[in-house]
Amino acid sequence: MACMKLGSKPEVFHLDGHTWLCSTGLQSDVIIEIGEMYFHLHKFPLLSRSKVLENLIGEHSSMDEKRCVLQLHDVPGGAKTFLLAAKFCYGVKMELTALNVVSLRCAAEYLGMSEDYGEENLITQTENFLNEVFGSWTDSVKALETCEEVLLQAEELHVVSRCINSLAMKACADPSLFSWPMQGGSDMKNPDGTLFWNGIRTSAKPHPMGEDWWYEDVSFLRLPLYKRLILEVGSNGMNPGRVAGALMYYAKKHLPLLGRQSSIESGNYAASRSTISATSEADQRSFLEELVELLPDQKGVTPSNFLLRLLRTAMIVHASPSCRENLEKRVGTQLDQASLQDLLIPNSGYSVETLYDIDCVQRILDHFMLVDRDDLTSNYIDHEGQMTESLHSLTPITMVANLIDSYLAEVASDVNLKLAKFQSLAAVVPEYARPIDDGIYRAIDIYLKAHPWLTDSEREQLCRLMNCQKFSLEASTHAAQNERLPLRVIVQVLFFEQLRLRTSVSGWFFVSENLDNSQNPSGNLALARNDLHPQAGAIHGRIMVDVMKERVSELEKEYFRMKQEIEKLGKTRVSGWNILLRKFGFSRSKSKYEDTKASKPTDTKELPTSSAPLINGGENQNNEPVD
Repeated sequence: MACMKLGSKPEVFHLDGHTWLCSTGLQSDVIIEIGEMYFHLHKFPLLSRSKVLENLIGEHSSMDEKRCVLQLHDVPGGAKTFLLAAKFCYGVKMELTALNVVSLRCAAEYLGMSEDYGEENLITQTENFLNEVFGSWTDSVKALETCEEVLLQAEELHVVSRCINSLAMKACADPSLFSWPMQGGSDMKNPDGTLFWNGIRTSAKPHPMGEDWWYEDVSFLRLPLYKRLILEVGSNGMNPGRVAGALMYYAKKHLPLLGRQSSIESGNYAASRSTISATSEADQRSFLEELVELLPDQKGVTPSNFLLRLLRTAMIVHASPSCRENLEKRVGTQLDQASLQDLLIPNSGYSVETLYDIDCVQRILDHFMLVDRDDLTSNYIDHEGQMTESLHSLTPITMVANLIDSYLAEVASDVNLKLAKFQSLAAVVPEYARPIDDGIYRAIDIYLKAHPWLTDSEREQLCRLMNCQKFSLEASTHAAQNERLPLRVIVQVLFFEQLRLRTSVSGWFFVSENLDNSQNPSGNLALARNDLHPQAGAIHGRIMVDVMKERVSELEKEYFRMKQEIEKLGKTRVSGWNILLRKFGFSRSKSKYEDTKASKPTDTKELPTSSAPLINGGENQNNEPVD
């Protein structure tokens, strides 16, 4: 830390209780009161250096008072700073440092210690030393911290703005190009033994320094000064990512609730509310609202998990609606970067229906779809007006679809979650965003299990959110045996599974024939290249065909087992199902329950339209493609 020595005389001040005495051999003729402290001094050293003291002493002398008593309760820095000013007047040895120069500069201005009252007076000395301080990063940080003690006077003298400009310039520059001492730079030594003196490296070996080197140093500033510093570095062209990083570091240090895991599962949500008592809710609310305004507006600069933690904290401290809306929109623009754990925001308030704030997630998802709507439609519509996959634009929306499906599965077990709210959130995600519907099926299955009182029509309505054609083999196998699903859905799953297997078997037969033909020497060149192992290839193909046939056989057995269970429900219901089963090709003979007047369950006219239809119809009457 920089230091300047002033004066040459030995120490003559000593403290006796609350009184400072000056032992120069002469009797004191002036007493100065500052707060609870008293200074017994002499008139001549003081009036020869200070205009204010000269005027006050002159006024008391004209009153013919025996003892001159002055009250200077408003002196910047208080009694501690005035003691240094008094030592300067007496020429006693003293040191100017980054920790006392600001208050001493303000006190010198207050006392009028200009060049008119002696050369190299205190104003000049402190100004010269301030210029040295501004050349050092560490000293500038310390000086700015002390400005808070004399903020009004420091602002008038432009000390604060000069400190901030100095720090902003150094933070934006490459520190490896300069010899600025960092925090604690006077006695630094790295693990490899390289010594530092006053921040200057004594070894030529480079010392790597990340972009966050300045975060810790300025994190001790109070928010008003820190806010001005952040605005200054931003106006100087600092990368928004570094600005966001500094704000994240500062927030984690000063917002106790931000670092706590306040999810329902962890059991810390109630405890997190009690943490507010350490720092008042009003202070944290004001701090958070101002911090949010400082965050860079660029998309992706501030991590989504940090924004969601800020949003969770904002709800706990009851931040303003505009602050919460700001955070929700920021999260919405980059929802594809969020994680499920951070999206599980506990419901705040005293009267809540659900454990988690589903309405908040709904608003975030709506904003995501609103922002990306133009890009999504322009990248997915081909020349025929059909939705087509575009890797560049599909990735974010697919990630969001997977995230929302996982979120729905997490909240589906809440018995207080209404069907309309579940459907509303799930329906926001477009069908093309889900390449596979296993996620939404899992969420629906959990919801059905937690809400067994749903009517058949409600179950049918809920299942329209998923498309059986987009089930994986594992999901299809599970759904075929899931008693919670409506019967029509189970049959649809069986139908598409059989259709998929038949297509696969046909493909394997085609491959097997090609492998057999490959043994013919007159075959084409591409097959002739594999003639070293024709018999092995043919055997492998036949094995795969046998496996597929066995799978079809197992599926048919499962189907007939379910058919027997369905028949137990009654002749009236079985009649309609048998018509459907013959359409699937499982029944070769007419059923005695066949009713020619019964409507066909697979008729697409009976299936309500939706953005994510469950099935396009057994006969594909709408000419829609079936995978």
